[in-house]
Amino acid sequence: MDMELPLGTDPVSILRRVEMLEYVLERAIALPGIRRKVGLDAVIGLVPVAGDVIAAALGMYLVWEARNLGMSKWQLARMTANVGVDTLLGAIPVAGDLFDFVFRSNSRNLRIIRKHIDKHHPHARVIEG
Repeated sequence: MDMELPLGTDPVSILRRVEMLEYVLERAIALPGIRRKVGLDAVIGLVPVAGDVIAAALGMYLVWEARNLGMSKWQLARMTANVGVDTLLGAIPVAGDLFDFVFRSNSRNLRIIRKHIDKHHPHARVIEG
């Protein structure tokens, strides 16, 4: 993945920043022995309380960027709920860490953002092949 992040406020720049953050939070680290990648969200979630707070703050950054795209209050509420569920259930010792491994709120939020961009900003679409 290209590490150059654009600083603009246009939909393409916002999408690239959000995609990079989602990658880092959800699937940047390959676990040996299994075919599953984890990210910073699951790793810092192992640190009680502080890890979950940091992960929630990073997840809310995606919501803030979505707001900058002009997404509806309903979409922003769904995204906030995804981050909230991930934070609340992720705070449970041991079971929450397993939950973080399975429930990828940032990936869910990226899908919501992509759907919005495809509909409202067609010039920013990314065609995956």
